[in-house]
Formats: sequence, structure tokens, C-alpha cells
Amino acid sequence: MKTDRFVVGPVGTNCYIVRNEETGECFVTDPGACPPELTGHIRREGLSVKAVLLTHGHFDHIMGLDGFLKEFPVPVYACEREKELLESAELNSSAGMLGKPYAFSGAEYITDRQVLYIAGFEIRVIYTPGHTAGGCCYYLPEEKVLFSGDTLFRASVGRTDLPTGSMSDLIRSVRERLLVLPEETKVYPGHMEETTIGYEKKYNPFV
Repeated sequence: MKTDRFVVGPVGTNCYIVRNEETGECFVTDPGACPPELTGHIRREGLSVKAVLLTHGHFDHIMGLDGFLKEFPVPVYACEREKELLESAELNSSAGMLGKPYAFSGAEYITDRQVLYIAGFEIRVIYTPGHTAGGCCYYLPEEKVLFSGDTLFRASVGRTDLPTGSMSDLIRSVRERLLVLPEETKVYPGHMEETTIGYEKKYNPFV
């Protein structure tokens, strides 16, 4: 596995291209924007995009979807409990915070503990409500990698003051669903730098 990070959109969202180096297949997470650098990199590297994985539906994680799907028409996956937020410009905060209403209704909805097989990877869905009601993380056990979205950051957690957020749910999700993963698990968050589960167990002041 090789992971390339692109920081995109108005609030610096981490969009990851996750490739299978043996096959050239890949998936992409949270395209909050679709700059030419992102699509150009995929084409230059000769990658075959198989899916987009959304950790949640806030505007800064989804507003590049239309542009990306025009270039690469692939399935978009999101947790089934995030449907209402994805499809509402008010709930996903694009209308209020950005002033550019945006909603997305083309997702294929997945469930907690569902296992996806994409680009040659086994990807386990971990439902982690709190930052939003339908947020989730994606765990690749063979690679010991977690894509945590805005649930878990390095020494921090996501905000919960936007629609459908809950701090108590978020802390419970991190403690009970993420910190039980192997300590060597590498965490790729939705903002800022990567971390590990072991580091968060020792140093994250929220949990």
C-alpha cells in the first residue's frame, strides 16, 4: 500500500489516494475539493480509481465530489446514518459556513462492521458517531492503517458543535471503537498530521 496525501479545500482537508502498488488500483477518501493536482497525479501515475470513501458528510469533505466523479465515475461509499446530513446543505454546513449550498445524493450506503473489498484491500467499516451522527472510519487490518476522518486527530478529536454532533458520543467512539485497535495502527486523519493508536492512548488529552 502507498498513500498520497493532498490537502484540499477551504479548511485544509486531507484527501488520500490509497494505491495498491502491485495492481495500480486505488481508492480516494474525502475529496473536499477536486484540484487539477489531484486528478493530474492520478493520471500521471496511471492509477485505476475504484471508489471514493467518505468518512462523513461535512462540506469540507465532499465538495469535490461532482468534479471528481466527472473525471472518475466510481461508487461513493458513506455510512447509512449519514444520509440525511449528506443530502442537506443546512446540516452539512455548506450553506451556513461556506455560503455555497451543496448536497450529495449519489452515495452507496454501508453499515457498521461491513467489510469492503476495494483495490485489493480488505476495508472494515467502523461506525464512530460523535463528530456527526453518521461518521465512520475505515480500517485496513492487513496494512495496520486507519482512516479516521474527523473522529480522531493527533492529540485531539473532532469538533461537535455542528449539526448532529455529540461530544459524549465522540469520546465513546474513540475509546471503545478506535483505541482498542493495535497500538501500531497508523492513523490518517481528516486534518493535520498522521499519528498512531499507541500515541493517542498515551497522549490524547480528550480520551
